[in-house]
Amino acid sequence: MLEQTNNKTIAKNTLFLYLRMMFTMIVTLFTSRIILQKLGIDDYGIYQAVGGVVGFLSFINGALSTGSSRFLTYAIGERNLEKLKRTFSTTLNIHILIAIIVVILAETVGLWFLYNKMVIAPDRMTAAVCTYHLSILTAVFSLTQVPYNAVIIAHERMSIYAYMSIFEVSAKLGICYLLTLVDYDKLILYASLLFIVQLLVMLFYRLYCTKNFKEARFSMTFDEIVFKEIARFSGWSMFANTAMALNSQGILVLLNIFFSPAVVAARAISLQVNMAANQFVTNFRQAANPQIVKKYASGDYEGSKKLLLQSTKFSFFMMLMIALPVCVLAKPLLTLWLGLVPDYTVSFLQLVVIQSLFQVFDTSFYTALYAKGQLKENALISPTFLFVCFPIIYWLFKIGCSPLALSWASLLTYVILAIVVKPLLIIKIVDYKWSEIWQVFKPCIWVSIVSIPFPVYLSIIVDTSNSVNFILVALITVLVVVISSYYIGLNKEVRNKLQKIILSKIRR
Repeated sequence: MLEQTNNKTIAKNTLFLYLRMMFTMIVTLFTSRIILQKLGIDDYGIYQAVGGVVGFLSFINGALSTGSSRFLTYAIGERNLEKLKRTFSTTLNIHILIAIIVVILAETVGLWFLYNKMVIAPDRMTAAVCTYHLSILTAVFSLTQVPYNAVIIAHERMSIYAYMSIFEVSAKLGICYLLTLVDYDKLILYASLLFIVQLLVMLFYRLYCTKNFKEARFSMTFDEIVFKEIARFSGWSMFANTAMALNSQGILVLLNIFFSPAVVAARAISLQVNMAANQFVTNFRQAANPQIVKKYASGDYEGSKKLLLQSTKFSFFMMLMIALPVCVLAKPLLTLWLGLVPDYTVSFLQLVVIQSLFQVFDTSFYTALYAKGQLKENALISPTFLFVCFPIIYWLFKIGCSPLALSWASLLTYVILAIVVKPLLIIKIVDYKWSEIWQVFKPCIWVSIVSIPFPVYLSIIVDTSNSVNFILVALITVLVVVISSYYIGLNKEVRNKLQKIILSKIRR
C-alpha cells in the first residue's frame, strides 16, 4: 500500500514537472523573440553580458545548493524537527553569507570590470550600470531562495513549485506586453520588471514555507557540524562549478570584451534553443538514472551496466532526432522564431547542437561513476579540461580569431571528454570493458552516418524558407533518424520488445 502511494506521488510530481517544463519552454522561446525585438540586438547582448558578470560571481552557490538540498532532505527523513530547524537555519545563513560576498565582489571588482573592460557604447553605459545593480539585487534574492526551494522539494510539494514557475514565465509574458506599451528606456525597464517578478516570487515562497513548514523559520542558528558536512559534501562540486561558470557566464563576458554586444546576443540565443532541445533528453535520463543507481546499490552490477549502456544509446538517438533537424534547418528556424537573426547565431546554434550529441555520452557515463559513489577522479579531470578551454579561447580571441573559435574549442573539449576521458574513467573505476562501450559507440556512429546525408541534401535543394517545405523537411529528417535508429541502432531483441509493446497498445 505504501509503495502504491509512493508511486502515485512520484507519478503526480513527474506530471507537474513535465507540464511545467513544456509550458516554461514554449513561453520562454516566445518571450525571447519579443524581448529581442523590443530591446534590440545590442541591448539584449548588454543584458546577457552584464548578467554574465553577476552569474559568474555567484558560481559558489551552485555547489552549495546541492549540499543544502541533500542535507535538508536527509533531516526530514530522520523526522528530527530540532535537527531540521538547525539544518535549515544553517543553510539559510550560509546562503545569506554567500549573497553578502557576491554583493561586495560585484560592487567593487565587478563594477570596475564593467566600466573598464566591457565593450558598451558610452550612450548605453548608464542603462548598463542600472541593469547591473538590478541584476545584483535579483541574484541576492535567488541566492537566499535556495533553502526555501529545497524545503519545498524535500516535502514533495512539487505542485507549488510548478505553479510558481508557471506564474514566473507568465509574468515574463506580461513584461513583454509592457515593453510594447511604455515609452521608456527598454533595457532599464526590462531589468526593473524582472527584479519585481523575482521579489514577488521570493515573498510568496517565504510566506508559504513559513506558514506550512515548522522548520522554515529564520534564526541566527549556525551549526558548525552541519556546515562542515555541507562544505565537505560540496567540496568537489565547487571546482566543477567554477569551471562551468567560466565556460558559460565567463564566455559571455569574454565575447563582450573582444566583440560587440550583438555577438553576445547571438551566443545567448543559440544556447537558449539548445537548452530547450536538451530538455527532452534530460527528462529521459532523469527517469533512467535512479534505476541505474538502485540496481548497482542492490548488487545487480550487470543489470545496472546493461541499463546504462542501453539508455545511453536511446539518449543519443533522441538527441540526434532533435539535433539533426535543428542543424539542417537552423537558418529558417531562427528566422521563423526571431524574425531578425543576429550574425553568427546560425553557426553558434549548429555547433552547440553538435556538441550536445557528445555531451550525451559525457553525462551518461558520469552516472556509472555516480552509482558507485567515486567522483574524485571525475571531479578533478573533467573540470580541468573546461578550465584549460577558457584561457585557450581567450588566446584565440586575442590573436584575432572569429567568435566561432569558442564553439570549436568547446566542441573539441566535449569530444575528448565523451569518447576518451569518461570511457577510461568508467573502465578504471566501475569495471566496464572497452568492448562494451564500443557496442554503444558503434550503432550511434552508424545511425549518424546513415541519417545525415539525405536531410542535408534535401535542405540544400529545397527552399526551406517556405513554411510547408520547412515542415516537410523537418518531418522527413525526424523520420530518417527514427528508421535508422530502429533498424541499425537497436538489436533484434530490443526491436521485438518494442513491437510487442506497440501491438499491445494498438489491440487495446
